[in-house]
Amino acid sequence: MQIHDFIIVGSGSAGSVLADRLSASGRFSVLVLEAGGTDRRFYVQMPLGYGKTFFDPAVNWNYKTEADPGLGGNVDHWPRGKLLGGSSSINAMVWIRGAREDFDDWRAAGNPGWGYDELLPIFKALEDNEAGADEWRGTGGPLHISDTANAVHPLTKRYLAAGQQAGLPLNPDFNGAAQEGVGTYQISTKNGRRMSAARAFLRPAMKRSNVHVETSALASRILFEGKRAVGVEYLQNGQTKTARAGREIILSAGSINSPQLMQLSGLGPAALLKGLGIPIVHANENVGAHLQDHVGINYTFKGKVPTLNQILRPWWGKLLVGMRYILTRSGPLSLSMNHGGGFFRTDPAFSRPNMQLYFQAFSTVIPKSGERPILTPDPWPGFSIGLSNCRPSSRGEIMIRSGNPLDHPKITANAYSTNADVEEMLAAVKFVRKIASMPAMAEIISEEVLPGPSIQSDADLITDFRKRSGTVYHPVSTCRMGPDPARAVVDPRLKVHGLEGLRVIDASIFPDNITGNTNAASIMTGWKGAELVLEDQK
Repeated sequence: MQIHDFIIVGSGSAGSVLADRLSASGRFSVLVLEAGGTDRRFYVQMPLGYGKTFFDPAVNWNYKTEADPGLGGNVDHWPRGKLLGGSSSINAMVWIRGAREDFDDWRAAGNPGWGYDELLPIFKALEDNEAGADEWRGTGGPLHISDTANAVHPLTKRYLAAGQQAGLPLNPDFNGAAQEGVGTYQISTKNGRRMSAARAFLRPAMKRSNVHVETSALASRILFEGKRAVGVEYLQNGQTKTARAGREIILSAGSINSPQLMQLSGLGPAALLKGLGIPIVHANENVGAHLQDHVGINYTFKGKVPTLNQILRPWWGKLLVGMRYILTRSGPLSLSMNHGGGFFRTDPAFSRPNMQLYFQAFSTVIPKSGERPILTPDPWPGFSIGLSNCRPSSRGEIMIRSGNPLDHPKITANAYSTNADVEEMLAAVKFVRKIASMPAMAEIISEEVLPGPSIQSDADLITDFRKRSGTVYHPVSTCRMGPDPARAVVDPRLKVHGLEGLRVIDASIFPDNITGNTNAASIMTGWKGAELVLEDQK
C-alpha cells in the first residue's frame, strides 16, 4: 500500500496547483490520482485545437445532462477534461478572474479570507501577464497570460467600435479596475501553446522526488476510519488499488466528479445513499446540490467581408495556417475562438455586469459530426456575437445513479428555470442585435443567419434561446463553501463539515458563480487552498 502525506484526487486547474504548492518545500509527499492520461497531445497544446478535443473520449468525460425543459427539452453536452490539467487542458483559455463584488459577496456570506482584497495578491502572484505588471496585474508567476490585442482578426475592431456605439466603454483589461465594457480577451497561452494548469504547475512539480502522479487512476471511494478520511480506493488497469494519506485527502476532481466521489463514499443526501444501498458515513443534503452554470447562445451573421471562414475552411487555407503555426507558433491556431468580448448590464440599476459577450470572427452554423467544427467553419463569410449569463438564479444538481464509479452521474441543469433568468436573457439578446445594428457592424452585415430576421416577438426570441442555448462550461457550487453545515459542504478553510482529514479544493466550493469564465478562479482556489492546508500542518 502506498502511503503519502497528501492524496490529491484530480490533476485539473486546482489539483495541479495543489501538487506544486504542497510539495515545494520538500517537507511533504504528494500523490496525485488522475483518471485520464497525458496532456502531451498536439491538439491539446495547440490553442485552437480544442475544437478537436470537444468530443474526444481520450481526453474528455463527454458528460450529458438530463433532457432540460428550460432548453426546449434538449440534452446538453458537457465536456470536462479527463487528462493532466483537467479542463484547463481543453478549455477556450479566456482569462477572467471575476468581479470584485463576486468575491466580496463570498466573504460577506461568512467566508473570511475570500474577499477580493485578500485574493488579488494571489491572482497577481500566480500570473505572468504579457501586458505587464500594474496595480491589478502580476508578472513573474508560473502561469503566463497572453495579451491578444495585436493578434486578433481585423473584424474584431469593428465589433469593438460597434460596442462603443451601443453605449459600452472600451475596456483594455477585464481583470483591471472594472469589468464593464468591450475589449479583447487575455488568454492563458505562452509562445503559441496552451498554458494549462498542468504546464504551469504540475509539470514542474513532477520533477520533484516527493511528487508521484498516477494516471488512468479513477478514484472509486474515500476510505474512512470513523469520521476521519484515511485513504482512497482507485481503479487502474482493471485492478482495485488503495493509497493511504498520513495527513489529508483533497478532492480536486471538479464540480461533477468531486460530489460524485463523495456520494459514492457515503457522503451526501441520506435518501439518495439509502436508496442505492450505500452505507452512510456522513449525511449532508448539500453534496451535489446548488449546481450553478453559465448558459450562452450565439447570434450569427453573414458578412460582406472575409472572415476566418475563408482561411480555415479550404484545404489550402488549413495548410497555410498550419504551416504558420508550426513554423512561428502564431496565427489563428495560436488563439482562442473568442477574439473579443465584454461585459454589460441588462438593467442599469445592477451594481455590476450580469452578461458576458464573445466575438468570434468565424461561424459554424453547418455542423460537422464528431467535432466542434471550429477548424471547419461555414463556406461563406460568417461571424458570431455570443453571450452568456453571469449570475443566473437557476439551480440544478448532480447526483449519482448507482454505486458504480464508472456510471456517469445524473446532471440536472435546470437552465432558465426562473423568470428572472428568462427576462435577463431576453433583454440580453436584444442588446446583441443592437450591437449588430450599429454602423460599424451593420455596414458589413449582409444578413442575420441565426436566429434570422423572422424571429422578432418576445415569445419567439424566448423560444429561440431556449432551443439554441447551452452550457458555456462553468459548473460550480456542488460542494459549496459556507460556515453553516446545514447549507454548505465545506467550511471557509475548505474542510468538509463533520469530517476530519478531508477537504474539497476546486470550483465546486464556489459559494456562488462569478462574473465570467471560471478557470482563473479555479486556479486561484487551488493556490488559496494550498495556503490553508499548509497553515494547518503542525
